[in-house]
Amino acid sequence: MPEPKIRLAVLFGGRSGEHEVSCRSAASILTNLDRRRYEVLPVRIGRDGVWATAPAIPELPTTEAVLHWQRNGFPATGDSTPAGSVLATMHELVACDVVFPALHGPFGEDGTVQSLLEGLGIPYVGNGVAASALSMDKEYTKKIAAGVGLEVADGVVLRRGQHDVAAADRVRLGLPVFVKPCREGSSIGVSRVDDWADLPAAVALARESDEKVLVESAVTGREIDIGVLERPDGTLAVSPPMEILPSGEHTFFDYEAKYADTSTVFDIPAAIDPAATEAIGRDALRLFRALECTGLLRVDFFLRADGSRVVNEVNTFPGFTSASQYPRMWRAAGLEYGQLLDVLIDTARATHPSARPADLVADSR
Repeated sequence: MPEPKIRLAVLFGGRSGEHEVSCRSAASILTNLDRRRYEVLPVRIGRDGVWATAPAIPELPTTEAVLHWQRNGFPATGDSTPAGSVLATMHELVACDVVFPALHGPFGEDGTVQSLLEGLGIPYVGNGVAASALSMDKEYTKKIAAGVGLEVADGVVLRRGQHDVAAADRVRLGLPVFVKPCREGSSIGVSRVDDWADLPAAVALARESDEKVLVESAVTGREIDIGVLERPDGTLAVSPPMEILPSGEHTFFDYEAKYADTSTVFDIPAAIDPAATEAIGRDALRLFRALECTGLLRVDFFLRADGSRVVNEVNTFPGFTSASQYPRMWRAAGLEYGQLLDVLIDTARATHPSARPADLVADSR
C-alpha cells in the first residue's frame, strides 16, 4: 500500500519589493514537486497582504505556465482584508504536514511568517524566527559575523533622523561606498556612490525600502557565493562555490544583473584554489551555526587577491528558480532541483522545532 502523500503548503508573493521574485521561485517549486509524494496547497500573498488559497494547482508543464496561472487563474480570496484572509487560511494550513515559505524580503523572509507558523505549531521549511530576523538585518548579520572572527566591510548605519555620514567616518570609509537598505534583498534600493555629493539621493532611494540604511565601504575582490544545506539527520553540507561575473554594463551585481541580464556569468565551481574553497566553506558553516540557522543558507563573500575573505551578506531563503544561484550550486554537487526540494522538506519535518511527532502526523491524516 503506498504511503499517504505529504500535505505541503507553498507560500509565495508577499508585500515586499521581491514579490515577483517570490512568484518566480514558487513557480519553479510548484513545477518540480513530485506529485506522487506531495499533495500541494498553493497560498498566494498579494502585494496588499491579502492571502488566498487554491484547491489544487493544475498540471502545468512549465514554470512560465505556472506563473501565468498565479497571475490570472488563481482564485480570489473570500476575505479582502489581510487579517480576515490570514485567519481563513490558517484553517487550511494547520491541516498541512509542512509549509514551504517561498518568500523573499520583508513580511516573509524576516521572521514574521515564521513566527506565525511557530505559534500554530506548523513545521516549515527553512530558518526559524530569530535566524530569519537577524539575517535579514545587515547591521546585525555583520555584528554576528565579526563576533565569530569573520571579516566584514566597514560601515555606518543611518537610523531614523540621521541623513549624513560624519566627516571622520567619510575619511575612514573612503570612496566609493555602497548605500543599502538594511532590511531588503535582491539589491533593491542599493546605490554605488563615488562622490559624497550623491549621498543624499542614494540614502533617499534606500529609504524607499527601509528607514534604516547602511553606508558601507567598497571591497575589492571576486564575488563568491556558497550554499549550506542541512540534511534530515542534522548534518551540514556546503555546495561548490560560485563566482558571479556581471557584464561590463554593471558596476555591481544589481537587480538587473541578477534577473534581467543574460550576459551575467555564474561560474561553478569557481576557479579558485582548493585552500580558498575550503576556507570559504568553513566560514559559511561558522556563520550558519552562529546565526543558529536551520535548513539552508547562502553566504556571499568577496575574495581578495591575497586570499582573505570578507562576508558581504547572507540569504536565509535565496532565490529559488531552477536558474537561481543556490539551486545551481547544488546541481553542480549532483543534487537535482527536485531532490533539493525533497531534502529541505524532509529536514523541516525531521528537525524543525515545530515538527509534530510522526505518529501524530499519521493520526491526523
